[in-house]
Amino acid sequence: MSQPKSISSTQDANELTIAQRSASAMLEHDYCTKAMGMTIVSVAKGQATVEMTVTQAMLNGHGSCHGGMLFVLADSAFAFACNSENQAAVASGCSIDYARPVFEGERLTAIANVKSQGKVIGTYDVEIVNQDNKLVALFRGKAHRLGKKLVEENS
Repeated sequence: MSQPKSISSTQDANELTIAQRSASAMLEHDYCTKAMGMTIVSVAKGQATVEMTVTQAMLNGHGSCHGGMLFVLADSAFAFACNSENQAAVASGCSIDYARPVFEGERLTAIANVKSQGKVIGTYDVEIVNQDNKLVALFRGKAHRLGKKLVEENS
């Protein structure tokens, strides 16, 4: 899933994992993730990796990346991870701690992993690192499952 778009024409829907199909279904109407130039690098059960390059439009008054932009990156990775089992889920709470400033042109990677997932409530951690693999921010999100599927599952 290297492109921020729906299932590619060269890959049949049946060849994709349920995590990939769920991410594709979500991304179809996720205009924020697409507008910020994010790319889904990978998605698997309870995991997602999303990348983004910091642009001038993302800078704050100090010339560094606005913390809200980092939050959105982490939140997108969190969303793809917590929906990866084809169980529609939304955030019920999130927090972020910033470790270092980020500047225009830096390539960021958000790596989301499940810490616990019950029938309804899950906890996910997201690490954001820069192109030098230095920690930029730590995000923790709590997800609440809605009791419905994102896509039809193969029989």
